[in-house]
Amino acid sequence: MASLKDMRNRIASVKATRKITKAMQMVAAAKLRRAQEAATAARPYAQRMAEVMASINATMAGKTGASPLLVGTGNDLVHLLLVMTAERGLCGGFNTNIARLARQDAARLVREGKTVKILCVGRKGADALRRDWSRQIIDRVDLKAVKQVGFTNAEAIAGKILARFEAGEFDVCTLYYSEFKSVIAQKPTALQLIPARAGDAAPAQAKPQASHEFEPSEEEILAPLIARNIATQVFRGLLENAASEQGARMSAMDSATRNAGDMINKLTIKYNRQRQANITKELIEIISGAEAL
Repeated sequence: MASLKDMRNRIASVKATRKITKAMQMVAAAKLRRAQEAATAARPYAQRMAEVMASINATMAGKTGASPLLVGTGNDLVHLLLVMTAERGLCGGFNTNIARLARQDAARLVREGKTVKILCVGRKGADALRRDWSRQIIDRVDLKAVKQVGFTNAEAIAGKILARFEAGEFDVCTLYYSEFKSVIAQKPTALQLIPARAGDAAPAQAKPQASHEFEPSEEEILAPLIARNIATQVFRGLLENAASEQGARMSAMDSATRNAGDMINKLTIKYNRQRQANITKELIEIISGAEAL
């Protein structure tokens, strides 16, 4: 049985841990609002951009000379999975859920005879996938030094993707991130970036397809537009991840704080009982000694 001193030390240790988890909860709550506003503001632009690319994809389907970024290479043998997670942990199942979705899709593609390559954004995703898919991880983007994610970070990631596509390293690219729903709900999402899928941004009710005219030429307009769309979708994923990470961390630290409080109460009750038992034992020994005299 633990001594009273050991129990006091353990109670003090749990109280110190509760202070840390409470502080982390408050910090996450302060960061969450700003991250949520940024993610919410980016959604309409990213969704509209995806709708435009989907509409153009449907218009250009079957035409000769169309960009492979838009209509594909004609093959789907090599898949690049862009898995975006956080650089830090202590945020519940946020990182695990994204890695699990990517792992399931990778296993399905391998069963279908496809080749899988993984590009990780964030340390936790690489750590989660390294055990089973270390050979498939071709690169990792480190955002640990970035205090606030900006569009320049998304452009750098998009540049890596486009460079590898132009080198013929893959045929299909899919983005994995966590869509922010609420503080207690984050949805792991897979979004195909290359080629643009006509069904990803299609509305619930069918709408007439727009007729596009290109001036001065399709190549001069579509090339930067497609690259910007990829950077935009990556940027949206980064913002959604930032909000989801803070929401998950806030929820996890709140649960940890509550659990620490429950543990302190249980340890305090146990400590008081042990202390009372020791006092009663000493009183019995004193009384027994007095009666013996």
